[in-house]
Amino acid sequence: MTTEPATGRDRLAQIHDIIRERIMMLDYPPGEKLSEVALANEFGVSRTPLRRVLAGLEDEGLLRSVHGVGTIVTDVDLEELAQVYRLRMELVVLIAHLDPAPLTVETVADFRALHERALALRQTPAPRDFAALDRDMFLAINRLSLNQPLRETGERLYFRTARIWLQAITASAVDLENEAEIYCRETAEILAAIETGQIDALCHLRRAHIAMSFERMR
Repeated sequence: MTTEPATGRDRLAQIHDIIRERIMMLDYPPGEKLSEVALANEFGVSRTPLRRVLAGLEDEGLLRSVHGVGTIVTDVDLEELAQVYRLRMELVVLIAHLDPAPLTVETVADFRALHERALALRQTPAPRDFAALDRDMFLAINRLSLNQPLRETGERLYFRTARIWLQAITASAVDLENEAEIYCRETAEILAAIETGQIDALCHLRRAHIAMSFERMR
């Protein structure tokens, strides 16, 4: 089986996702200035398409362009964080009702694998592994709806604030071992719901988890 070469649009989407991941994982921390020249050289593209990628990330609230300075990674204040979390809590419930995706054996297997990762993380907690697991859990739940506007909105909101949890862990403001224990219980509940086909229950569980996570961060 041959793999089709990536189109120009696909390549820009890949670059977008890589830079977004670096922002989420604090490889590019808030306040850092990104070099267009360095990024263009790294990804092997000219500065014009790269600027389209950066403009998209700016539209998502992850970057801001400062005249005379350049492109800067944004920070998130507590009020913005609270507003985003409240909206995410409402959107996740809609996943079960707006164009729900067919539940397949592969879908259940994906959630079982996420729970296994949570169990492993409980044994050896690591901030980046935790952040990656929560990202993958979000994406798996987001895929339970085929409603594209809902999925896109949820994704933008998630990545806008996902790094705040990692910042809190890095600053020792959150007990990582306790968080790992809590997350294991949450993934077990989500897995039980998906195994019995209770997508509505899964979404309400996730809503409660988002709310409790925000309260612990505060």
